[in-house]
Amino acid sequence: MAELLDDLHAETASLETLLDRLRPPDWELPTPAAGWAVRDQVSHLAWFDDAASTAATDPAAFQAMLADMLDTGTSVDDLAVRARGMSPAELRAWFGTARARLIGTLAPIEPRRRLPWYGIEMSAASFVTARLMETWAHGQDVADAAGVTREPTDRLRHVARIGFMALPYSFAVRGLPVPDRPVRAELTMPGGGEWTAGPQDAADVVSGPMLDFCLAVTQRIHVADTALRITGETARAWMRIAQAFAGPPGEGRGPRSG
Repeated sequence: MAELLDDLHAETASLETLLDRLRPPDWELPTPAAGWAVRDQVSHLAWFDDAASTAATDPAAFQAMLADMLDTGTSVDDLAVRARGMSPAELRAWFGTARARLIGTLAPIEPRRRLPWYGIEMSAASFVTARLMETWAHGQDVADAAGVTREPTDRLRHVARIGFMALPYSFAVRGLPVPDRPVRAELTMPGGGEWTAGPQDAADVVSGPMLDFCLAVTQRIHVADTALRITGETARAWMRIAQAFAGPPGEGRGPRSG
C-alpha cells in the first residue's frame, strides 16, 4: 500500500508540474476527449477524488450519492459542465486539495479492505491503482492538448496491471460473453524491464511496449496505431474493446489512418 501511494503521489506531482506550466488560456484548449477542454480533465479528477474519499470514509454516504446520480441521470459530462464556472486557479487548488486529502485518507486503510465504487467493489490497493491510472490517463489528455510529450516511467506497471485484470470487465460491460480462453501479456517497461501476466502457456498473447498497452487499455490510442503484437482471436477481440476504467463502454479513439 505504501509503494502504491508513493507512486500515486509521484504521478500526481508529474501532472501538477504540467498544470503549473499552463497559462490561463491553455485551460480552455480542447483535449482528444470530445467536448472536453483541459479544465474538464482536471475537474473530473478532482470530483472523483472527493468521491473516492467519501467512499473510503463513509460508504453509506457514497452509496446515497451514487443512487442520486443514477436517479437523476447525471453523467460525467454533466459534472464537467457544472465546474466550468471555476477559474483555472480554483480548479488547480481544488485538484491539489482533493488529491492530498485522498492520499491521506487511504494511507491507513488495510490493502484488502473492500471499498464501494461505481458498479463494483474494489480492494483498497486496487482503489489506489485505479486513481493512479485515471491520473495518468487524464494527464495524457492534458499533455496531448498542450502539445507536451511526457517521459513514460515504470509507474505504468500499475496501469498495465489494472488494464490486464479488467479483461473480463471489458467484455461484460458491453453485454458480451467473457471468454474462457486465457490471455498472456508480455510487456517491456519504460526502464527496460519485462512485465508479464497470465499463463505462460497461453496461446493468446499481447506483447510489446508497456506504454502502448497502457494507452490502448485506457483508450487513449487505437490499437492499430500501437507497436503491440497480438496473437490469437481472444486477444485480438479483447484489445479492440479493452477498457481499464469503470463505467459504461468508452468510445475509444479512431485509428490515425481514418
